[in-house]
Amino acid sequence: MNSIRIAAVQTPEFRENVEAALDYAVKVAALAEADGVALLVFPEGFLQGYLIDERSARRVALDLASAEFAAVLDRLPKSGPVLVMGLIEIDDGRLFNTAVVVERGALLGRYRKTHLLPGERAFEAGKDSPLFATGALRFGINICYDTNFPEAAAKVAASGASLILCLSNNMMPREKAEIFKPLHNAVRGERCREAGLWLISSDVTGERDGRIAWGPTAVLNRQGHVVAQLPLEEPGLLVFDFPCDGQDAGARLKRQYGCRRGLQTRRPAIRSPCPEGS
Repeated sequence: MNSIRIAAVQTPEFRENVEAALDYAVKVAALAEADGVALLVFPEGFLQGYLIDERSARRVALDLASAEFAAVLDRLPKSGPVLVMGLIEIDDGRLFNTAVVVERGALLGRYRKTHLLPGERAFEAGKDSPLFATGALRFGINICYDTNFPEAAAKVAASGASLILCLSNNMMPREKAEIFKPLHNAVRGERCREAGLWLISSDVTGERDGRIAWGPTAVLNRQGHVVAQLPLEEPGLLVFDFPCDGQDAGARLKRQYGCRRGLQTRRPAIRSPCPEGS
């Protein structure tokens, strides 16, 4: 059976610190490349932070046709996996919560979050659900809240994809985070079962100003079962061998790297040059 190696990173938050976010991304991408990863997923809003007030979002937003974004692309690796990364985009004055797909420093495409929370009024909703590919793998993208809507996953399935990439940022007030903690994978599992798709998620982790994010960063199969997941509340890299035909047989967890301060590692005990958090 043919398989392709995919990965998702569970990161600290980087807020209005693009240089630090890029440093982190470059180091994780190098680690993924060394392990033969073809596709690497980062969280929602990873590059500038999940900033939902309009003034802050406009201050950091990037036009994908600008010299500033070209400089971002120039910083990203010119080899290794396709990168899918969340950022705040501006286009003709309109703000979008966007995921960009980048291969060897070149922009392949983007997905704009379609379903917006009430607190995301600064953004406009995207309309398209494009299909992307790397090798034999066909994938689409949902961003966080999108996965609450069956039609978002259905559009990915209709495009011919076998995998949803779910970019998330679940930094919430602690009381709310406790309520939602068991629900993220449960809701995503429903979408997998309905659409007959696999899903890999990437999320942030850490604490800030009375808020907490545990993750999860996980892989779910077509039956909605969690088949691999990073430990909650720990930065790390989840590496998974994904079956190109989308079937369960042959799918397996390849490796989990911990990316804690001090370059500590987790199971298995493989020393990994993980970047420090912010």
